[in-house]
Amino acid sequence: MGTRAAGRIIGVLTRLRRNVAGNTLAIAAAAMLPLLGMVGGALDLSRLYMTKVRLQHACDAGALAGRKDMGGGSWDASAQASALQYFWGNFTAGAYGSGTTTPTFTSSGSNVQGSVTTSVPMTVMQVFKFGPKTLTVTCETAMQLPNTDVMFVLDVTGSMACLPSESSCGGNVRTGSKINVLKNAVKCFYEAHAQAKTDGTGCATNSYQGINSGSQLRFGFVPYSTNVDISQLNLPASYFAANWTYQSRSKTTDWTDWANTSNSCNNKPANTTTTKYQTVTSGNSCVVQSSTYTTAWLYAKTTFPMNVSAALSSFASATVPNPPTAVNITMKGIGSNYADRQVLWDGCVEEAAPTSNINQVPDPSKPATLYAPSLPDALYLRRSTAADSGDPDNASLTTATSVYTGNYYNGMRNYRYFCPTPAEKLQTTSVWTPTTFDSYVNTLTPVGNTYHDIGMLWGGRLISPEGMFASENKTTTQGGVIQRHVIFMTDGDPQAGGCDYTAYGVAFWDMRTGDTPSDACTTARDGTLTAAVTTRLKALCTSVKNEPNTLLWVISFGGTGIATSTKNDLKACASDSDHFFDATDATALSSAFQTIASRIAQLRLEE
Repeated sequence: MGTRAAGRIIGVLTRLRRNVAGNTLAIAAAAMLPLLGMVGGALDLSRLYMTKVRLQHACDAGALAGRKDMGGGSWDASAQASALQYFWGNFTAGAYGSGTTTPTFTSSGSNVQGSVTTSVPMTVMQVFKFGPKTLTVTCETAMQLPNTDVMFVLDVTGSMACLPSESSCGGNVRTGSKINVLKNAVKCFYEAHAQAKTDGTGCATNSYQGINSGSQLRFGFVPYSTNVDISQLNLPASYFAANWTYQSRSKTTDWTDWANTSNSCNNKPANTTTTKYQTVTSGNSCVVQSSTYTTAWLYAKTTFPMNVSAALSSFASATVPNPPTAVNITMKGIGSNYADRQVLWDGCVEEAAPTSNINQVPDPSKPATLYAPSLPDALYLRRSTAADSGDPDNASLTTATSVYTGNYYNGMRNYRYFCPTPAEKLQTTSVWTPTTFDSYVNTLTPVGNTYHDIGMLWGGRLISPEGMFASENKTTTQGGVIQRHVIFMTDGDPQAGGCDYTAYGVAFWDMRTGDTPSDACTTARDGTLTAAVTTRLKALCTSVKNEPNTLLWVISFGGTGIATSTKNDLKACASDSDHFFDATDATALSSAFQTIASRIAQLRLEE
């Protein structure tokens, strides 16, 4: 090879060494596999992540739906179906290329657990022999309570003794009566939230996990009929008036009422300093009447000095579930021979006037805000001398004062006065143990007419974070916010009577509820008085609903026995239509309480 040829070869090799144009292709070819692994791995990992997130969301949704459907009952096919329905509503089969997906939901006690498994095939990573990946997620839900107050405002009027299908039953408590159905429903409600067994039957005891750790759960009661018994509320003596006016009697010296002396006017006696006479002609008859100036009874509105301190102390010594016994109140000069008389106070009270202000605190400087004992034994039906003549339709009853040496009718305790089971303030389950709760609920007794307004008034007072019980209700002892629930249950239309002895006295005589002196104590007036009860109830419902963190649940228990207008009023009374229940029979009432228990509990996911 010549020198020239060798030089050409060396030049070619030199130029080839210096030329880098083909290196990129070589390098790219060499890097292809590593790059494919990086990009493909990221892509497949992203698919795995998105699939797992979607599975978790769907699992949570299914568990929540199943637990909500479970409500206050047990895990069943319906709850299982709800869980699966919500799972598949949140996860589409085959999403992100997933294979067979298997969701499983079960229940343990009050909790619902879910587990979901699926297979996700690889795409790019198949090149590197990576097979499908199995994903599994789990979820769990529970019903738990925040700080919760529940005030039961319960109608215990006479009709509650009847069967749900009866309009009346003569006051005899039937087997299967509304009052007994109510007692069992309330006990089951307690079991669901307190997680403790009562003597109730058919209750789903383990439906809820119960109160949150560190949270407060309290129950209170306001049984109502014609009045409300406040004997166990520990009200201070300053809330009671120093003097109060009752429809009673006092000693006087005056001319007595005219009484027939002779059925002939031929020999009318001459008047003396102590006796006077008159003749009364009616048609063809004439009678002589006499009136005597003597010591006698003045039957009229009578003001008495009141001292309730000792009685309140006696009431305070009673504990749940043992109701206090009636205590004696001394009434000046109404006994035999004008002596003082001891009369019984059961615990119901009179109020000066109706109010819709549930936060009004009695103030000694404002007499109209104070209370006084309801004392049926101190009341007298003027111009009536026996129970029969005390009938509301008896025309002899009068609002006029009367002077009489004898005794007018003094039997309101057995006539038109009804003081129900004592109301109870909100107490925790350390007080409301299953035993005390059962014992208290078992004392609920149906009696009296239906005054919805007085029940709502005291229910609102006892649960309000303001007013008389603000120091107990504002927050928990740790300062926590409280969720408040009033459960108002009634079995009938309001029913008022002019001769009922209520929280506002006797309408016919005391006239504190809008009556006028011309109004008679007859059944013809009952409609007007009943309408007034409804008007007051509406105002009180609004007051309760306006309180902070307060929900008002209303249950109408009576089916066709309650007028449509009343049901409409009760529905409007509730916080909204979802908080109203129309229970027509025992099963429906139990279901209503169960549903309320379920909704009060807060549904949440477990960590």
